[in-house]
Amino acid sequence: MRKPIQRLFQQWKKSHPSEIDGHFEREHDRAFEQTDCLECANCCRTTSPIFKERDIVRIAKHLQMSVGHFSSKYLKRDEEGDWVLQWAPCPFLELETNACTIYAERPQACRDFPHTDRKNMHQILRITEQNTHLCPAVSKMLQSILAEVND
Repeated sequence: MRKPIQRLFQQWKKSHPSEIDGHFEREHDRAFEQTDCLECANCCRTTSPIFKERDIVRIAKHLQMSVGHFSSKYLKRDEEGDWVLQWAPCPFLELETNACTIYAERPQACRDFPHTDRKNMHQILRITEQNTHLCPAVSKMLQSILAEVND
């Protein structure tokens, strides 16, 4: 499955952005109707979202911590200078149920994951290809898109 997906992403680098967006617009909702994120939680188990300043302030307040204490306890700067978690799995993931203990306050990046319901998908093709191997919903989207393209 990796090779056809890699070929598709290579083709998309030469495609018009609206064509790529159209594929994901058609498949995003359908894939999530068939996917229960609580059965998987790969995103929470293996990766870290980027924490924007507003996320940090909101979550620290929710946890009744100072921003400084929250940041030093849970976050670090990555090689691009973004705030990310110090470790995986996410410390806010309830491992037995895959539920998020700060769900209502979670970072914007978590709310948007896997970022397949946005415009300008051509801007995030690299991360979308990575997410294909991480997220069952993205994998379903790509399988449907490949079937459509190959018809």
